Amino acid sequence: MTGGAGFLGSHLCRRLVAEGNHVICVDNLYTGSRANLSELLESPRFKFIEHDIVEPLNVDVNQIFNLACPASPVHYQYDPIKTAKTSVYGAINMLNLAKEKNARILQASTSEVYGDPEVHPQTETYRGSVNPIGIRACYDEGKRMAETLFFDYFRQFGLKIKVVRIFNTYGPHMHPNDGRVVSNFIVQALRGDSITVYGDGTQTRSFCYVDDLIEGMIRMMNSRDEFTGPVNLGNPGEFTMLELAEKVLRITKSNSKLTFAPLPMDDPVKRKPDISLARKELGWEPKVNLDEGLVKTVEYFKGLNL
Repeated sequence: MTGGAGFLGSHLCRRLVAEGNHVICVDNLYTGSRANLSELLESPRFKFIEHDIVEPLNVDVNQIFNLACPASPVHYQYDPIKTAKTSVYGAINMLNLAKEKNARILQASTSEVYGDPEVHPQTETYRGSVNPIGIRACYDEGKRMAETLFFDYFRQFGLKIKVVRIFNTYGPHMHPNDGRVVSNFIVQALRGDSITVYGDGTQTRSFCYVDDLIEGMIRMMNSRDEFTGPVNLGNPGEFTMLELAEKVLRITKSNSKLTFAPLPMDDPVKRKPDISLARKELGWEPKVNLDEGLVKTVEYFKGLNL
């Protein structure tokens, strides 16, 4: 599990260990945290290795989940060259490991490969509209190149690959300062600060609760060999930023006011997954609605004593 100390990775580690698997978590702790793994560190079925996958790694495994890469704009734009290297060199190193060990490997790709989409909702056949020289390109193009490498290893070496494109996901263990909209709104509301809405607030996103996303990833890893993906994983419910802010204010009972700031460069106006393929191939669809998931997430952030 690369990136196993991060938000999604730590949830996936806990789920896999709970199911009786032996898990090796690899993370350089650039954005991940040992605290996310605290209940696993003493488990005999869990091992943590501090390592940067930009460098090769040799461990004995039969499945590889490649999640390593900073995933929020504030983190991946801090050192964009490092971000691109993590996606590209990291993919090559993990693919070589999978090839050597004859392991199945899953790439955590992203809805960002669709860029600011001209097709709505986004299906897996849509090739995207990404600015290759913009401030988000280190992440967007890095993930697109990782997908390229996965399919080239599949075609050239017959590697057993799986590719998932993850849409906005939220839940407990999100970093409070990661700059993502759900954590931003909740933290600001709990502190009584003004809630920052970028643009006019009419841009849309789809929000998937983390437990649903993890279920989809595991189903994809264990799906039939012939199904490589890419497959969208996300919640097709679509909400404006203003609607999200209103829900957060209601659930937190906050008196915070909204403030508006300019929309960041290349920030997508619309984002919504078509999950028909996931329903068909994985029998998967999200179960947790946004209100229910936000309640659970707010309770987690309340426990952090922000």
